[in-house]
Amino acid sequence: MIKQSIFGRIAQLAKANINAMIDAAEDPQLMLDQMVRDYTENIREAEAAVAQTIGSLRLLEQDHAEDVREAQEWGNKALAASNRAEEFRASGRSSEADKFDNLAKVALQRQIQYETEARGTEPQIQSQTQVVEKLKDGLNKMRGKLQELSNKRDELNARQKSVQAQSQVQDAIKAFDVLDPTSEVSRFEDKIRREEARLLGQQELASSSLDAQFESLEALGQQSEIEARLAALKSRNAEKIVSSEEV
Repeated sequence: MIKQSIFGRIAQLAKANINAMIDAAEDPQLMLDQMVRDYTENIREAEAAVAQTIGSLRLLEQDHAEDVREAQEWGNKALAASNRAEEFRASGRSSEADKFDNLAKVALQRQIQYETEARGTEPQIQSQTQVVEKLKDGLNKMRGKLQELSNKRDELNARQKSVQAQSQVQDAIKAFDVLDPTSEVSRFEDKIRREEARLLGQQELASSSLDAQFESLEALGQQSEIEARLAALKSRNAEKIVSSEEV
């Protein structure tokens, strides 16, 4: 029953079209997760059954080897007894010879018994060996399917994460489009330009006030020079008048 169950699973797994199952599934990721768990459990059960079958085969092989060994030993005993009987018969001791011939017959009977048992286990060993080979092959197929399933699951998970990331990027882009951040930047730029213009105006005003002060200072200096020159002229004229009167 266990072997039939295992062979049934192996046949099912070998025929399984994973891509078609994924296409038909409502939620491929959940389906693959469940399949991986199911196949892993199937493999565990199959490994236990295969190990048990191999153990039974090894016991049969040991029993067969023991029967062959016993048959050889009883054959050797039969030969030894027969040779001993011939020795006694050659020396005229017929009763002793008959005794060893009887022993040889008993040994030959045992030899035949073990040979029969050995031949009886040979078909079982052959059949069991074929079963073990099929089970091993089926187990390898199950492992291959499990690896295929695992790869598909990992691939699907990676693709799903990629889709989610792309969706988040698209949502962010749409959000920026709705907010129109360029208009906010433009308003900020206008504010900075107004501040820059105000600062330029203050600098220009400060510069004009300073120039006016210097111009006023220069005008004051020029007026002082004029007054000094006028005083000098008057002084020279006064000297000329005094000189003329003395003459």
